[in-house]
Amino acid sequence: MGISNENGKVWMNGKLIPWSDAKIHIASHVIHYGTSIFEGFRAYDTPKGTAIFRLKDHIDRLYNSCKIYRMEIPYSKEEFTQAVVETIKANNMKSCYIRPIVYRGLNSLGVNPFPNPVEAAIIVLEWGKYLGEEALEKGVDVRISSWQRMAPNTFPALAKAGANYMNSQLIKMEAIVDGYAEGIALNVRGHVSEGSGENIFVVKDGILYTPPLSSSILPGITRDSVIKLAQDIGLIVKEDTIPREALYIADEVFFTGSAVEITPIRSIDKIVIGDGKRGKITEKIQKEFFSYINGEKEDKYKWLTYI
Repeated sequence: MGISNENGKVWMNGKLIPWSDAKIHIASHVIHYGTSIFEGFRAYDTPKGTAIFRLKDHIDRLYNSCKIYRMEIPYSKEEFTQAVVETIKANNMKSCYIRPIVYRGLNSLGVNPFPNPVEAAIIVLEWGKYLGEEALEKGVDVRISSWQRMAPNTFPALAKAGANYMNSQLIKMEAIVDGYAEGIALNVRGHVSEGSGENIFVVKDGILYTPPLSSSILPGITRDSVIKLAQDIGLIVKEDTIPREALYIADEVFFTGSAVEITPIRSIDKIVIGDGKRGKITEKIQKEFFSYINGEKEDKYKWLTYI
């Protein structure tokens, strides 16, 4: 799926500029060494106006990721947050996908990143359901990937860095070539980690399970939202190590993430999960989640930023 916002504006290094002018030099450090940190989140069109979902939390994670990689963003959190709002307004979008990115620019061409300036940009665009419109109801077919997630003390899994997503691309490409919508990666100990760009939840006997941060997962903000909303409706949620085979005998399995939102998984390695349809608990959590982001429920967690 191509992306385009040719008549729109991009916020780049403190200024709103035309989409076509948002360029970097071929010798920029980020191109050669993957030195980028990014975020991805959504703004929704609600009855009360455009609402950005968990803006503060995504900005906090962006700054945390940059701290891990010793990249100092040349803007305060308040300035960056306001820049997100200004970019959405400049593009006259009622709903959109938001992609802030911080990266090392042009100075020297060597592994050492320090001589290169830290630059930043924000793009917004229309982006539909990541795994397809029907996926939210009918679910998707996935496989266990032959590629593992990064081992501890190799790449920091808690950071949302562009370089980390080379691993994700291997997982995704393998799945697509083999006829699946997505892959699920295991960690180096053989336990369930996450999808190429999604966290994972498992339902068994009415209890909701999800891998802990120590399983080389990204600390997903949608993941955190699902945990809270599930607890609100009385579900028991456990962060626990999940063996591969537990996926096959689960009652329900679903992905979470800003792009996929909450997407059920109907089969794994051609083994049908449950009865092969969206499960009742998955549907109930979907309903809670979409009611919240659409502004139909009280914003008790202050997750919505209206613009």
